[in-house]
Amino acid sequence: MDDDRELDQVRADIDAIDRDIQALIGRRARCAQRVAQIKLADSAAARQRGESVEDVVYYRPEREAQVLQRIIERDTGPLSAQSVAHIFREIMSACLALEKPLHVAYLGPEGTFTQAASVKHFGHAAICVSQPTIDAVFAQVESGQCNYGVVPVENSTEGMVSHTLDSFMDSPLKISGEVEMVIAHHLLVAPHTTAAAVTRICAHQQALAQCRNWLERHWPHVAREAVSSNGEAARLAAEVPGVAAVAGDMAAELYHLDKLAEHIEDYPDNTTRFLVIGREDVAPSGRDKTSIIVSSRNKPGALFHLLDPFRRGGVSLTRIDTRPSRTEKWAYVFFIEFEGHLRDPVIAAIIDELEEQSILLKPLGSYPRAVL
Repeated sequence: MDDDRELDQVRADIDAIDRDIQALIGRRARCAQRVAQIKLADSAAARQRGESVEDVVYYRPEREAQVLQRIIERDTGPLSAQSVAHIFREIMSACLALEKPLHVAYLGPEGTFTQAASVKHFGHAAICVSQPTIDAVFAQVESGQCNYGVVPVENSTEGMVSHTLDSFMDSPLKISGEVEMVIAHHLLVAPHTTAAAVTRICAHQQALAQCRNWLERHWPHVAREAVSSNGEAARLAAEVPGVAAVAGDMAAELYHLDKLAEHIEDYPDNTTRFLVIGREDVAPSGRDKTSIIVSSRNKPGALFHLLDPFRRGGVSLTRIDTRPSRTEKWAYVFFIEFEGHLRDPVIAAIIDELEEQSILLKPLGSYPRAVL
């Protein structure tokens, strides 16, 4: 009986805490609404004064990164800091939607890891809009039909996504953020489909590459077919007899598929990084990265001269890759990613030095490092 009374008291405490949490969330949401009202009033007042006014910016990537980072730093358990941050991400997403829901273009169709990355970064209150190609994602953001876009840029085992890098060459868009996703691949089939009935395995070519060894060990005699996305592979598995798909949990849930095998990726730490693209520059958050495109004159030691300013400035490079310039035969451009913000004095000095010795220098933006 004493145990029952104690349990009843704990449950009553939980109910009381839930009421307090709900009240505080409502209070936070009203503050978000007040932020929107202040911004709109300031914009209207500026227009009345005859000043040139840009569209009101509701989403501030650097501000959200700072909030989430503080949440992680002050967490004392017993929930993990990442779990608490994910909860706050959804609260922030819902509150932002009260100001103005964000429209986010992503490489589709539904059920892709890019969609999962979009939800991870913006929360479930964002309106995610599927696009058939990376070019289409860029076009949606450039036209203003979507506020932001999410595209894959590199995988820890398969390297860079060249199409994404090439899209930045001619686009005015900026990088606004990054998302890292641990990629768990499963072998998915329609309900009641047996292993013996599988005649074809479909997936995006990157997914097939990330599971190559596992597939060769367990399904060596079954044909593999690269399709436009893992989401498309999941759709085929749901509709075409004999097709199995390599895809993730979101695709399995969306297309109501069963798992013949789980976690079939060759490397358990298989991670894909995605970039968030937008039209505005992002202010410093305190934990930033910067990406640039640069091309130097074709002469001995050209790459050394491009990288040496970073060494002398004590700036850490996090990524460097090359792509054909598309303007000159056997000429290349370098995609360089490094720690720091374009507004940092040290970074600004490096950019000035690179401008003097390069034939092309295009900053792609500074953005907060991935928090979640």
